[in-house]
Amino acid sequence: MARRRIRPLRDRSVESELKFRVSGPHAHARLRAALKKHGAKLEARYDEENYRFGGPAKVTPNTTLRLRVLNGGPRGVLTAKGPATFVGRIKTREETEVAVSDAHAALDLLFQLGFEVAWTYPKRRTEWRLDGVAVTLDVLEFGWFVELEGPPAVLPEMARGLGLDPSRALRDSYSVLARKYLKKKKAKGAPVTAVATRPLVAPA
Repeated sequence: MARRRIRPLRDRSVESELKFRVSGPHAHARLRAALKKHGAKLEARYDEENYRFGGPAKVTPNTTLRLRVLNGGPRGVLTAKGPATFVGRIKTREETEVAVSDAHAALDLLFQLGFEVAWTYPKRRTEWRLDGVAVTLDVLEFGWFVELEGPPAVLPEMARGLGLDPSRALRDSYSVLARKYLKKKKAKGAPVTAVATRPLVAPA
């Protein structure tokens, strides 16, 4: 009797986005004014500590694994993303995202499974919602950014409505931008924050 083939479980979504680097806080202020004018709803403000993983346990080179610790914990989000494809400047990736109630325990578990933190980077995010599109204003150590995520067909026109040129959207993810920034920083001899290799202590 032939063995029944077990199909892999899939709980994945597809994200499409445009990401832009902007000049600084004044550009974010102009974007906030434009979002309010268009009737956007402010949904959240939070800080993230992003952990990008590699190591012996990572045997899928085309998939990235990242843990985001929100506001210092304990909540977080574990995300696996597939390779990116582009139509024009719109980036599309398959992703699996899982909310975790204890990000510090999740980080400890990943260490025990053989994953290693390749690099980390903090991010401050303000999230708006406009006509079914998530618009996030992000501040990182290496710049000020805005990201639009939603149906590909509406992203270019919405970007133009906010004063952004779709042809100038970035191809790199924040994770790749952070890696490039840390590499340049190290080459210049500037101090680089040590990567955590042991479990974090959950805040009291």
